[in-house]
Amino acid sequence: MTVYVALLRGINVGGAKRMAMADLRASLEAIGLGSVRTLLQSGNAVFESDAPVEAAALEDAVAAGTGVRAAVVLLTARQLRDVAGQNPLLDAVTDPSRATITFVEDAADAVARSSDAELAPEMVAFGKHAVYQWCPDGISQSRLPARFFASLGPTATARNLRTVDKLIAMADELGAAAAE
Repeated sequence: MTVYVALLRGINVGGAKRMAMADLRASLEAIGLGSVRTLLQSGNAVFESDAPVEAAALEDAVAAGTGVRAAVVLLTARQLRDVAGQNPLLDAVTDPSRATITFVEDAADAVARSSDAELAPEMVAFGKHAVYQWCPDGISQSRLPARFFASLGPTATARNLRTVDKLIAMADELGAAAAE
């Protein structure tokens, strides 16, 4: 049994892509995924499966079940934990709600950004499948231009560290329950 975490892009942000989490759960259960749980109203789901799961299958299931098409970043619980644990900015973070991980296919494809001096006190670092960001003035005050995030591709989606920690805890809980 593998525990997965699905991060849907752009769900319930402003007035776009409105989706009830009960509908998201039902859509994932309809394709045979087990113990589906959601977190917040922003398209975060944790579930288990005996068979391999593909992001495209989740996108299709969600579109069929909710009428909303959204890109999905799909990680195993281990992959999520690894990406979060590789965050080189953790020592600087004093408020996890002001730090994000943007999950991407390949961070090396990101366009050039402002210099560190232009971003200060904000900090940005790149991992293989993530862009890590610390915004001490708040995420809404980020100095990174919108074109930077657009350059990360159509599936890139960000979560603050508080949400990532909660998803890891949910995945660990589900994994422990499955092991019993």
